Amino acid sequence: MAPMPHPAATIDWTRPFAELAGRRVLVTGASRGIGAAVATALAQCGAHVGVHYGQARESAEALVARLRADGGTAFALGAPLQVPQAGRDLVHAAVDRLGGLDLLIANAGAPGPRAAFATLDGSTIDDVLRVNLVAVMDMIQAAIPALRVASDGAIISTTSIAARSGGGRGIAAYAAAKAGVESLTRALAKELGPQGIRINCVAPGYIETEIHERFSTAADRDGYVAATPLGRGGRPDECVGAFLFLATSRLSGYVTGQTLCVNGGLAMS
Repeated sequence: MAPMPHPAATIDWTRPFAELAGRRVLVTGASRGIGAAVATALAQCGAHVGVHYGQARESAEALVARLRADGGTAFALGAPLQVPQAGRDLVHAAVDRLGGLDLLIANAGAPGPRAAFATLDGSTIDDVLRVNLVAVMDMIQAAIPALRVASDGAIISTTSIAARSGGGRGIAAYAAAKAGVESLTRALAKELGPQGIRINCVAPGYIETEIHERFSTAADRDGYVAATPLGRGGRPDECVGAFLFLATSRLSGYVTGQTLCVNGGLAMS
């Protein structure tokens, strides 16, 4: 009897993201920045993309219009993730609209105002933890039933260099929340792996996005660049490859519970 061919022999490595065509995806925090870049790439690969926004409805709808004009399949969904239950409701709405879910990208997050931890009131801490950690837990819980019956179901969360470095000035609660997401990811890799669901993180460093314009001073941004071996901030599109890699089972089918860092060398492990 002839030996069975190795499965890799059937893979067309010249089209690494071909399997993403038709995949049903929800990308949170996708109205701008990294989320918008990832949603755009997935739509270009043929995925059907739910574009979540918190407050930037016009930006999300403009992105959806561009993706559709380019032949993509996309729609916008709004949800205030700082509100209890909103993350679960968002996932349920996406599953209803998509007819299922193959990939959840939990990208939405924000550091909140920079301030010394001793000065933060409970409400501010609660908001930061809810958006960056609790909502991620809620969305994953809500997504598990759909991902369990999907082919190659996967979850990718956006964390931050702050999860390991502690972050820059005045973002202790944010750093703690993102570290929580990475720890949650490792725990769930063990729990969800036997159910056929992979879960990983992408941890950006200093990426030049609107969030840094809102929450970082010019001195903060200059400090990040000075400490980065590549000598510059990153662009949102430079994070996309990490997400596509983790979303594609032919490239990362044996990768789970990991954090892929995209930071120009600002932090190394």
